[in-house]
Amino acid sequence: MKNFASTITFKYVLIVFTSILLFTASTGILAYGKKSAEPEQSVYFVEPADGATVSQEFNVVMGLKGMSIKPAGEMVENTGHHHLLINEKPIAKGEVVPAGSPTHLHFGKGQTETTVTLEPGQHTLMLQFADGAHQSYGETMRATITITVE
Repeated sequence: MKNFASTITFKYVLIVFTSILLFTASTGILAYGKKSAEPEQSVYFVEPADGATVSQEFNVVMGLKGMSIKPAGEMVENTGHHHLLINEKPIAKGEVVPAGSPTHLHFGKGQTETTVTLEPGQHTLMLQFADGAHQSYGETMRATITITVE
């Protein structure tokens, strides 16, 4: 009887151990094969937040992940500078962000903050990252928010 009990106990422990080992291995393999939902490279608004109500003069702080900021004119892979588009349509990948417009703000010196003044109402702010020649990185390096100016 003693051998029978120890055999059953050993089999039970072996089954439990094998099950745990297989479960751990399979979830590790599945997790390894999954891609993160968060993009490796992106731009984002630090402030204001999407949906925020702001005064006519407000600060815009621009964030960047997975790339580096370089001034306009410097052509280095995975670098560029911010552009802020106010109530404008997106700029396609490879197209040059228009200059000389009060609704296409360039930060070619590598700035990450600015003060903007807008009329009261709802406005769309689009952050577009572009290379040293002001060529848009397109949708993957774009962020859009809507704000209300009081």
